[in-house]
Amino acid sequence: MPFLSLVILASTVFCVVHAARTGRFWPWGYVVIFLPGFGAAAYFLFEILPQWRHDPKARRAQAQLVQAIDPGRRYRALRDELDFTDTIGNRANLAEECLALSKYDEALDLYEGIIKLPQGDEPVYFLGKAKAQFGLNQPQAAVATLDGLKTQWPNFRSQDGHLLYARSLEAADRLDEALTEYVSLSAYFAGAEARVRQMLLLDRMGRTDEARQIAEEVVKQFKRSPNFARKQQAEWLSRANAYLKG
Repeated sequence: MPFLSLVILASTVFCVVHAARTGRFWPWGYVVIFLPGFGAAAYFLFEILPQWRHDPKARRAQAQLVQAIDPGRRYRALRDELDFTDTIGNRANLAEECLALSKYDEALDLYEGIIKLPQGDEPVYFLGKAKAQFGLNQPQAAVATLDGLKTQWPNFRSQDGHLLYARSLEAADRLDEALTEYVSLSAYFAGAEARVRQMLLLDRMGRTDEARQIAEEVVKQFKRSPNFARKQQAEWLSRANAYLKG
């Protein structure tokens, strides 16, 4: 069977099944069947494509595909937007994208510039600055920034900021302090990352029995978890399993 015929057959079957499952078989099922190729193209154009455009999941998938193909596309757009209109919001958006692309030098410059502005005195910008400093392998500077944040905004809460603080202490070889933060963080952190990082730090400190106990608890917990939770935490579950097998 020629390739084009296979494509037409496959598209016809797909569109007929889709129309039947979504309650659109009348009249679309007949259009697709009796107008091979053209019917499927029309169905895709008038039914599937608009649905994808308005479906949040489809839009996220499209954004992820664009990002994978051209990782710098959003960065360039945000850079142009900032050049056109220099606002705190545009600077912050570009700084976040710089963090995502590991452009830590630029992110740090942006956050420091924001903080100097009259309306830039906000905890989220100090947290962004600390993320950039950590990315630049400046853990002591990140700790200092986060300590300043805690002093200025004692009621500010961020599990990501708390995790960054613990990781920065560990990277600065302040291991006992880092362990204290991991223990505190593990009490409320959503996911297994904090517990697994605590496990790895305990192992680094030679406290292997405690590390192994945490690994066992993590693995046991996720055995009772639904599949989507295990998929979301696959990296940390894998590390816990690897530690037990090692």
